[in-house]
Parts: sequence; C-alpha cells; structure tokens
Amino acid sequence: MKPLVPAVAASFAALLSACSALPPSPIAGRNPADPSAAAPSARYVPVTAGMADYRPVEPKPWLEQNKAVTSKPMEGM
Repeated sequence: MKPLVPAVAASFAALLSACSALPPSPIAGRNPADPSAAAPSARYVPVTAGMADYRPVEPKPWLEQNKAVTSKPMEGM
C-alpha cells in the first residue's frame, strides 16, 4: 500500500499543475503584435556588394610564380 501513495500524489500534482495558468511571457521592448509599433525602413543592398573582381588577367611568367611558392634555401649548407 505504501508504494501506491507516492504514485497517487505525483499523479494528483500533475493534474493540478495542468489546471494552472501559464506565467505571462516577458516582452523585451515593444509588442510586435501592436500595429502602431514603429519598424525600421527597408533599405536596398545590392547582391554583389563587397564582391571581389575576378576578371581574367594575363598570366605572369612561370619562373616568378615558381620562385614565389618554393621553400627558401637553408643558410649554412
């Protein structure tokens, strides 16, 4: 009989909590459902704003390109 008491008490508490009202939700700032609330105006930003230019250029001499990516010779050898 004793194990039944906690189960009944827990069930009763769950039923009572379902009958209670939810606490009011906090709203930071103005209510978004208010039709008189001010809204910032939309501004136009082009899709290509800040894009780098990748137009074709003439190739550089291959010898300079190879020297730029090779490792530096060790000193003292």
